[in-house]
Amino acid sequence: MNSPEKFIPLPADYLSSLPAPTIKRRIALNLYEMLVLLGVAALTFLVPHLLIGVFFQVTAPAWLLMAHIYLVLAFYFNWYWTKTGQTLAMQTWKIQMVSIDGKILKQSQALKRYALGSLWLVPAAIILFVSIKLGGSDKMGTYFSIIFFSVTLFFWPLTALLDRKDRQTLADRWSGTRLVQLPRLIPHPISSGKE
Repeated sequence: MNSPEKFIPLPADYLSSLPAPTIKRRIALNLYEMLVLLGVAALTFLVPHLLIGVFFQVTAPAWLLMAHIYLVLAFYFNWYWTKTGQTLAMQTWKIQMVSIDGKILKQSQALKRYALGSLWLVPAAIILFVSIKLGGSDKMGTYFSIIFFSVTLFFWPLTALLDRKDRQTLADRWSGTRLVQLPRLIPHPISSGKE
């Protein structure tokens, strides 16, 4: 009988020697990650709240909805970062998140990285608030989409330009993590090696 596939990480010293992904690849990764997260959010957020609304005819308050989606995404990222160092989008783009010493993240590191990585919400919320004050709340949906996607796709990855040596974003520098670009010839990190 075949044993289940087991993750075999690459050597930590090898991973720590790899270069950081380019800004272009980071932006492409973020765009692809957003598409994947639409599916994650639909399954774990929209469906439960839709069913609650249909069967019980109630809607959760906005703060609870925001907390729910924040926790769903925290679980998603932490699950992947602590298991293989790669979300589904990161596997496609051959990018891996590791600690400074090249190891798979511990739970505490992954939680810290997620919290610091979501700090992009602060400038996005400020820009959204100013845009609504200047342009009126009737265009809030348009402002929301443009601002949040622009900040996510471009502003946050561009913070890697502030780190001339390692090209890591602010969230990575502050949390002690690194994004590394895997070579094309390395296969998906799941191996069928025997224990």
